[in-house]
Amino acid sequence: MKVLLKSILFFLMCLGLALPVFGQNNRDEIKKKVDAIVSRAYEEAVVVFPCRLKISGKAKMGRWKDVENCVNPAHDEVDWESHAAALRKIREDERISREDLTAVVEAALAEQALSFDKVFLVKEKNPNEVLLPLSNSLLKFLPENSLTGLTVYDKKGELLGVFVSPYSFERSGGLEILSGYRMVNFQYTDLNGNTQTPSAAFLLDSFGVPWRDAWHKPGFRLPSNKLLGWW
Repeated sequence: MKVLLKSILFFLMCLGLALPVFGQNNRDEIKKKVDAIVSRAYEEAVVVFPCRLKISGKAKMGRWKDVENCVNPAHDEVDWESHAAALRKIREDERISREDLTAVVEAALAEQALSFDKVFLVKEKNPNEVLLPLSNSLLKFLPENSLTGLTVYDKKGELLGVFVSPYSFERSGGLEILSGYRMVNFQYTDLNGNTQTPSAAFLLDSFGVPWRDAWHKPGFRLPSNKLLGWW
């Protein structure tokens, strides 16, 4: 029996030596590598920024087309395949699980998100009167909780309530498109305390939040799906 126990203990010791040990130093090293990859991705995106945000209408709403022509090209500047391959190598070399590495990547993307004033250039005489349009493209790259609690106005300049959060949903592609595609909308709490969702799928410049309250908040976060989707 003693011989058997010793054999089992010896086997477990060898197994322990063969498996990777993720101590604090190892985690710090992985985070450092991931941070560097995410930083390069943002460096590629920012070549497009800052973009001039022109306004229109009585409410001085920023033009949704300016937003779309800014954040979407910035996304396309990123060499997603190259960065995904670098992350895949970290996973293989460090023998870290997909779930653990995903958590590190998501944290890095959030930490390095760009504030709105790094993305958009507002050259109005009184920028405090400008409304940042809550277009689909803006919401698509909006960091979590960034605009929570900010007042929401319609394109006439009337107060609607308080911003809660964005959310995504699947939209049918119609007869000519077989597969659906994801859209982004948002929820807000109206003046009566009820949660509301804009009925229009394409938000354009129908709603906005004050630039004076949003400019310093995180406004552009690269998505993780293309970094993680290559694995």
